[in-house]
Amino acid sequence: MVANILRLFQIPQISYASTAPELSDDRRYDFFSRVVPPDSFQAQAMVDIIRALGWSYVSTIASEGSYGEKGVEAFTQLSKEAGGICIAQSLKIPHNPKLEDYDKAIQQLLETQHSRAVIIFASEEDIRGVLNATKRANQVGHFLWIGSDSWGAKSSPIHQLEDVAVGAVTILPKRSSIEGFDEYFTALTLENNRRNVWFAEFWEENFDCRLLSASKREDTSRKCTGQERIGIDSKYEQEGKVQFVIDAVYAMAHALHNMQRDLCPDHPGVCPQMETAEGKTLLKYIRNTSFNGSAGTSVVFNKNGDAPGRYDLFQFQMTNSSTPEYKAVGQWVETLQLRLEELQWPDGEQEVPISVCSLPCKTGERKKRVKGMPCCWHCELCDGYQYQYDETSCRLCAYNMRPNPNRTACQPIPIVKLEWHSPWAIIPVFLAMLGIIATIFVMATFVRYNDTPIVRASGRELSYVLLTGIFLCYIITFLMIAKPDVAVCAFRRIFLGLGMCISYAALLTKTNRIYRIFEQGKQTVTAPRFISPTSQIAITSSLICVQLLGVLVWFAVDPPNTIVDYDEQKTINPMLARGVLKCDITDLQIICSLGYSILLMVTCTIYAIKTRDVPEDFNEAKPIGFTMYTTCIVWLAFIPIFFGTAQSAEKLYIQTTTLTISMNLSASVALGMLYMPKVYIIIFHPELNVQKRKRSFKAVVTAATMSSRLSQKPNERPNGEAKTELCENPAADPMSKTVTCKTIKSTKLVRPI
Repeated sequence: MVANILRLFQIPQISYASTAPELSDDRRYDFFSRVVPPDSFQAQAMVDIIRALGWSYVSTIASEGSYGEKGVEAFTQLSKEAGGICIAQSLKIPHNPKLEDYDKAIQQLLETQHSRAVIIFASEEDIRGVLNATKRANQVGHFLWIGSDSWGAKSSPIHQLEDVAVGAVTILPKRSSIEGFDEYFTALTLENNRRNVWFAEFWEENFDCRLLSASKREDTSRKCTGQERIGIDSKYEQEGKVQFVIDAVYAMAHALHNMQRDLCPDHPGVCPQMETAEGKTLLKYIRNTSFNGSAGTSVVFNKNGDAPGRYDLFQFQMTNSSTPEYKAVGQWVETLQLRLEELQWPDGEQEVPISVCSLPCKTGERKKRVKGMPCCWHCELCDGYQYQYDETSCRLCAYNMRPNPNRTACQPIPIVKLEWHSPWAIIPVFLAMLGIIATIFVMATFVRYNDTPIVRASGRELSYVLLTGIFLCYIITFLMIAKPDVAVCAFRRIFLGLGMCISYAALLTKTNRIYRIFEQGKQTVTAPRFISPTSQIAITSSLICVQLLGVLVWFAVDPPNTIVDYDEQKTINPMLARGVLKCDITDLQIICSLGYSILLMVTCTIYAIKTRDVPEDFNEAKPIGFTMYTTCIVWLAFIPIFFGTAQSAEKLYIQTTTLTISMNLSASVALGMLYMPKVYIIIFHPELNVQKRKRSFKAVVTAATMSSRLSQKPNERPNGEAKTELCENPAADPMSKTVTCKTIKSTKLVRPI
């Protein structure tokens, strides 16, 4: 009837058929099949399924021809628009394929192992071929199939291949069985359905027999009797698209009815306006048609002339009876409704299998994408002091920060200082405490026996100054280990070089005094200037003031402050990095602060060398010399250790410990060599601590001069004689001015023959 109407309007049927898609290679429909959802809706449903399952790397297989190629093309285009889905392999099964073609397709799919999901737009024959090839390749359970409506919920494509198809998700347009159609169709015979020119071909295919008249079948010799009955002598299941064919006829009928009503309002039947109407006019009415279809659902068309997409989603699953079957798991009606909890997967997997090009990067790793493949990337660790800023980039933490353990953010670097319980601090503190106790003991002994001959002969004033310097050398240990703050840093600057400066200023004054006495004694017996105790204290104080003046300038130029040094212990492993809380004092400033004291020490050592020939019983010349030699050795060892560890991660500890131990040793050497012998005599041998008749400085100097002259040759001495002047001082104090001298003329020495 519809065909007669088309001829009446002279509308070419092909103009509509060209707009209708081929639903499969072996089942073609005319333009009425526009009521069947097109490939774009089916492809969109597949894209939504893949995204819901979290897959991003999939392959496609298409049968060569309009159905398969257009379906894959639509899927590819929609996946690009959706984003996040990449095509690993896009394969095509040729017409009349061989087994090798299917095997080759499976081998190509296996080249991208991580792409387990496979989209199939193929005929039933090609679906079976792909599943068989999968089984031959021993890859049962590897691939995750997403089948189009050509697979649907049919059993024929997977017959005897159920184990390969387990887990497959398939799509089928929503359909309903049309009541009354089964009775009508099963009652059709060759006699009562002669109007359908294709019914005889269907009869031969359905009953696997051959009709006598113009049969095209050559693969069977069985003859059809005509008495066969559909559903009795063959399997019968209502075709799923029956409702769409019926709705297509109704759509045409509604369109013609509306067209006649508009163009022929006062004319029953077809009027001249309808006879001259173009196909575009009829198409317009078809697209504007809407009605309730045969299944009770509304039939409408979009701007492209397509009916809305409505799909049922199935998964081929193993049931409790171990018999696999299709199970409805959701639907797609413009949006996806998928019941994920009802899905089952091959090999009993509980979680949704993955089909991705690259596994997700671990925390703290960034994605380095593969060019041209947005779904593929390499994971690179944010190393060093970098943290993961976003999924594709790392950023460097601030100088006082380090990445947290999972490198997702930065956290403050812990701040440390030299602790009292550290082994680096225990040793110098122990030495300093022993030194302080010994210094206090010596000082107390000298105060207690202040008027005894040994204490007086030592030069009491300079002795107390020297003991004060030694005490400060020990005290600086505690300032160097204490927690840095402005006050501690200020005291460090003051006392760092002050203790040594006081000690070596006193020793330098002593050695200089001895040197001047003996040098002048070689020329005259007159006592040098500035050798009195008051003069010695003044000289020592002047030398100390130079150090204090330098410290004051330092305070003015660079006020004391604390800093946190993050570079000193910035290790390769950020977890070991530490910020060091310390005073704002550089290595160069430390050396400059100690430099003046070292200069005094070197000068004192030079004088000690010059006075090495002084008689042993003259004051402290030789003990001072031994003290300075030992001290120089200590500080010569200190310098390479101090600067050699400047790049060490333990710099703070090594340098602080080295500096404090060096100062402790210097103080201990002076204390031990200059004072311990005297304390020993004062305490354990008081009988030796008595006033004795001593020669004055002049007598000693004259004696030393005479010894020097006696060592000359006889012919170099005037008349071969030697004179000396012996001076006696009845007082114990060498500073006494009451001196009695007499001249002794030596016997003329004759050079032996």
